[in-house]
Amino acid sequence: MSESSSNQRESDVEVVDSVESPVVEVDPDQAHLPPEIQVSAEVSPTSENELRDVPIVEFDNVSKWFFKRKIEPPVEVLDSFNFKVERKDAGAFVVLLGPSGCGKSTILTLISGLALPDEGEVLINGKPVTGPAEDSATVPQAYTCFPWLNVLQNVEFGLSLQPLDKRKRKEIAMEYLRKVGLADRWKAYPKELSGGMQQRVAIARTLAIKPPIVLMDEPFGALDAQTRSEMQQMLLELWDEEKNTIIFVTHDITEALLLGDRVVVFPSRPITGGSFHDGTKDLDKLFGHKRPPDLPRRKDFADLAEELRQILRNQILAERH
Repeated sequence: MSESSSNQRESDVEVVDSVESPVVEVDPDQAHLPPEIQVSAEVSPTSENELRDVPIVEFDNVSKWFFKRKIEPPVEVLDSFNFKVERKDAGAFVVLLGPSGCGKSTILTLISGLALPDEGEVLINGKPVTGPAEDSATVPQAYTCFPWLNVLQNVEFGLSLQPLDKRKRKEIAMEYLRKVGLADRWKAYPKELSGGMQQRVAIARTLAIKPPIVLMDEPFGALDAQTRSEMQQMLLELWDEEKNTIIFVTHDITEALLLGDRVVVFPSRPITGGSFHDGTKDLDKLFGHKRPPDLPRRKDFADLAEELRQILRNQILAERH
């Protein structure tokens, strides 16, 4: 073989090696796993310069409806819905506030890729979501610990889907158990934990895999007031350390203002187009980055809470007329 032919073959190999990997479908065997640890399609890397003007999350004329029974009309939740978390908001704490059943959880489910829109597109970093999204992980309201695994094994489970050896997995898992205050309970099983502790395990498992976007669907809704307050403070500290973009769903106005630096208020369903209130932003400037539990006693906090309460009330009344 001539030297030129050999060089040509080597060049061809280099070209083939430089081709971007195709999108990989999600393994259907993962469908039984908790949302926060499902692994999604691999996406070709995109440079930071290319992403500079691309929203982190975008809903482009998204419609979604659900069927209860074949003989009944579908329940419309989103109607040509448009919404963005801009690139400049990377690392922000965005709260979706609205009455129960208005479609907040559906928005999270569409971002996660566990459901797909009936019309329009949901995009993460400019790429359409077509299945479980690798850029996000979810902490649901329901407790999702595996009862047959101890605390350490539950946190390690998500890490087991990553190319890490056993020693590294344990090291990372213990690091996050320390962060949520459960390092001394690593041998315990879920049945031995309170509800608040089980949610700490879920948060540790989620953050341990370091997702850029954390979706939280009323994770403290089932907790008593004291435990909820403690969990809120823990979450703020973790967010400050981890710098994830958090999208948090609640129907509690006080919780929304204690946690968020952007609060989006939705009316009752269907959420149509851009017909929602998105004027409560930059709350760090108003309340500071650290939000102590006694913040609701401040007059400016109470005034803003009442303003949001009136917005919610007016939206609901407008829908009825």
